[in-house]
Amino acid sequence: MGSSKKLEGENTMKNVLKQINDFLGMTTGLLMNLIVAGTIIGILYDDIFGVIAGIGNAVNAIGDGGVAGLVAVMIVAMWMKK
Repeated sequence: MGSSKKLEGENTMKNVLKQINDFLGMTTGLLMNLIVAGTIIGILYDDIFGVIAGIGNAVNAIGDGGVAGLVAVMIVAMWMKK
């Protein structure tokens, strides 16, 4: 009986982690779509939400970081491929 409860606990933990992973994946997808929509709206309507300015600031910060900025971009790119 003890091993049965252990397996049940492991399955419950796997289900919880899968649900958290699914939620984070959906949230990331939603945020990426909002950034794209904000960028398109910013191009069409003179950046009313400030998305393009924010992207420009992020790119400038990465550029100012030099090699560290390049490594950060590479890590994010590898992370996004998964």
